[in-house]
Amino acid sequence: MRTDIPHLVSEHRECDELLHRAENALNDGQLTEALVLLNRFSDMLNRHLQEEEQDWFPAFEKQTGMTTGPTMVMRTEHADIRDMAAQAAGAADAGQTEEALAAIDTLNVLLQQHNVKEENILYPMLDRVLGAKAEGSACCGGCTCSG
Repeated sequence: MRTDIPHLVSEHRECDELLHRAENALNDGQLTEALVLLNRFSDMLNRHLQEEEQDWFPAFEKQTGMTTGPTMVMRTEHADIRDMAAQAAGAADAGQTEEALAAIDTLNVLLQQHNVKEENILYPMLDRVLGAKAEGSACCGGCTCSG
């Protein structure tokens, strides 16, 4: 597990930039470029969400005992984000530019709202609960190591 919260925020920005570039490519009629960018966006998004769901969230839940709180909400939103990203990519792949752009518009709203919650609520909680352990050499509880 990466040990710093700032990299999660940085990944939000990188995903936003890829999605913005894909949207611009669609608007410019560059379908092939848009598909490449949407695939890169999806890959990065899925890696980011997977890291949160498999590393950060379980470590937080283990330390706090909260399994029905903010991490549950974020997992639900992750599913919605994945679905909308798949809709955008599917529409673009089918050459349905207007449908792809509409899905990207919705996805942008979902991501913006989601990222604000993570960056202003959940990430500070993760930092408070896991920060000292994540910064040190001891295991943070989010893995199966013996450290």
